[in-house]
Amino acid sequence: MVERQPLPRICVALGFSTTEKLIQAARAEVEAGENFLEFRVDYLNNPRGGAELISRFLRGHPDCTVLATCRRHQNHGKFNGSVNEQLQVLAAAVEAGARAVDVEIETAESAVEKLSALRERSRLILSYHNFTGTPALETVLRRMVKIPADAYKLVTTARKPSDVLRVLTLVKAHPKLPLVLLAMGEQGFATRVLSPCFGGLFTYAAPSAAEGTAAGQVSAKMLRSVYRIDRVTRAARIYGVIADPVRHSISPAVQNRAFQSRRLDAVYLPFRVPGPLLKDFFTFAGGLPLAGFSVTIPHKQKVLRYLDYIDPLSRRIGAVNTVWRKAGKWRGANTDVEGILGPLARHLRLSKASILVAGNGGAARSAAFALADAGAKVAIVGRNPDRVRALGKACGAEPLGKEEAQGRHFDALIHATPLGMFPHVNECFFDGALPADLVFDMVYNPMETKLVRLARQQGKEVILGTQMFLAQAERQFEIWTGESAPRAAMQRAVTDALVHGTAEAAMEVSP
Repeated sequence: MVERQPLPRICVALGFSTTEKLIQAARAEVEAGENFLEFRVDYLNNPRGGAELISRFLRGHPDCTVLATCRRHQNHGKFNGSVNEQLQVLAAAVEAGARAVDVEIETAESAVEKLSALRERSRLILSYHNFTGTPALETVLRRMVKIPADAYKLVTTARKPSDVLRVLTLVKAHPKLPLVLLAMGEQGFATRVLSPCFGGLFTYAAPSAAEGTAAGQVSAKMLRSVYRIDRVTRAARIYGVIADPVRHSISPAVQNRAFQSRRLDAVYLPFRVPGPLLKDFFTFAGGLPLAGFSVTIPHKQKVLRYLDYIDPLSRRIGAVNTVWRKAGKWRGANTDVEGILGPLARHLRLSKASILVAGNGGAARSAAFALADAGAKVAIVGRNPDRVRALGKACGAEPLGKEEAQGRHFDALIHATPLGMFPHVNECFFDGALPADLVFDMVYNPMETKLVRLARQQGKEVILGTQMFLAQAERQFEIWTGESAPRAAMQRAVTDALVHGTAEAAMEVSP
């Protein structure tokens, strides 16, 4: 029987059509410090050459652990041979030095005796994949444990947040069973970070310079540097951001850097929550349990109905961007106010200023109410005239049409719509001359939006969305942790994510 040493926490999945591409990617991962690699030999143009490839690689890197996988076409792999041919490929991989093999349950149930022989010389990881949803997992697990194996891998597809909860709950429910539990897709991303923290054997990552082999995989570098998967414990406090879309958010990079700076056992994750699934998200958040989360488009207003307590200003605004749990109750606040007033007050005397707010969603409401309370003369313009009029009436601001607004002049313009936000970077609410001397764009990704470029071309003073983002993020950190925010560390994280191109720090997942 092969020696069963503990496996590393991250397995980098490598699926390439040629041996040279696979070897090149494998060597790059080793140079980056990774030593647990999955060779998807079924991806190769000649899967039967996988054994020679593994032998060749291990001669130069004998300390690496190679997991060999040859998934059949019938089970969403790329191998077109029979079960016997599949097992022959895997047996040859073991002879070449692979220390583990992955065999799907459909193959295993038809070849139990042959698997026993294979397991004598390598670890056997028995796998189940569901590419359409998340079924009754206990039923699937009972089916799998009938076959002796060194690990049981269940991979489903998350269609809603509560699917993620069911996957993670299964990890906690079987602490003595060697499990690898993951949910594919953007909505399942949290499982890739939390499953090994909760007791799962390991998680899968994509190679740094190529796409992964499953939806939702991110690089090992990101799992280690942004999400600190090696340091987060089972007792960690879990936070996140809910949005749709959520990939553009740099909040995970910034808040996780802040946790690291303060040496807190905590992690911050991106949660893609489409509008109709907000109620389901609260089921997930309550069961996980989530300690707190940021709220952005499209949930800032609708989230109020699920909260137990909302501070008076946020209730007047009708929008919340910060939620946390206290004494079992969900509480909400709006730190966008700090993010708006702070940067503006460094440029204007707000009580004497005339300000145009473009937008009528949660961010625009925060700006309009905060500025009206500060004594500014506020006007509002947006794409929905009815909502513009309703917001104007609620906060005492003047509603304007777009042409009317562009024909006036204001001390400052605050842009609070998603136009220009990644990935729609070529969109802009305004065209032609901008109706203000100071332009404040709340969009922060990209840092230089089309509106910002237009403002600079017209000689306008500019406030970047990153200033607002950083101010509101600092206040969120303080609400959640009770500690002062590490501003310098958070500022560096913003710069790394937006300027130096590590927007992987958001959540750039493989398709």
